[in-house]
Amino acid sequence: MEKIVNLLDRVINSKGYKLKKANEYLWYCPFHSHHKPKLQINIQTQKWHCWVCDAKGRKLYQLFKKVSTPNKYFEELNEIYDDYVSYEKVQKSGKLTGLPKEFFPLWRQSESPIYRQARSFLSRRGIHYTDILKYNIGYCDRGIYTNRVVIPSYNENGDLNYFVGRDIYGSKFKYKNPPVSRDIIGFDFYINWDEPIVLCEGPFDAIAIKRNAIPLFGKVILPKLKKKIYEKKVKEIYVVLDKDARKDSIKIVDEFMREDINVYFVELSDKDPSDLGFNRCIDLIKRTHKTEFLDLIKHKLLW
Repeated sequence: MEKIVNLLDRVINSKGYKLKKANEYLWYCPFHSHHKPKLQINIQTQKWHCWVCDAKGRKLYQLFKKVSTPNKYFEELNEIYDDYVSYEKVQKSGKLTGLPKEFFPLWRQSESPIYRQARSFLSRRGIHYTDILKYNIGYCDRGIYTNRVVIPSYNENGDLNYFVGRDIYGSKFKYKNPPVSRDIIGFDFYINWDEPIVLCEGPFDAIAIKRNAIPLFGKVILPKLKKKIYEKKVKEIYVVLDKDARKDSIKIVDEFMREDINVYFVELSDKDPSDLGFNRCIDLIKRTHKTEFLDLIKHKLLW
């Protein structure tokens, strides 16, 4: 594991000291000044913790993000750790423990024609290298997810909680998702719960909106997300579902308004957020006024 130790030396800008306990190292913590190294990292499990400032996490991706690490170091990190498991294992257990074993990250160049097609497919949707790296988007050129781009979702600790497989060759079955519950919080790892959140249907919509957007992976809000919104005492919510989900949108607006949350119903035309793109989406969100009780009544009358 010399590679990860060397990488951490460069990212943290100090030299790691090996402890007697297997796979455990100490570095000087980048979040405060102390005369001794207090940031302890297990290079096998990726868990890290500072014994002075109590900064901690379960994945090194979180640490790299906190210290504003350049993209090239994220690439090295992804090359070192591979957590992919087979679809069969997921299907048998009913639990999502990793990405498909055939998953290949799109930030890593390949001669595969599917790699080129996948990059072209995403580019047409306004998704470029920085998005690919941020969301760890990849593809499969064999296996059950063959000819699909794969977009993972991670929980607040950086652990995989869901993924979406999107066909790139015009199959009538556009999406193929893992055989596990969708009752998760999409893109939770990237959400600042102290700021307004945006609820949208799919991962492409959330990537297009960029700012604090949570994909529902459908048209309804499920219990875990609902619970977290209440626990975090979110003050403002923007509902940006597709035009054909108008009735579902109004139900979400109604429920959160009853909890005294400021809700904004963003009405879309025939285009969804991923078609509109970032600039037009943000402009539309900015121009949307808070939904009042009379507005809600009018929307219900239009069902």
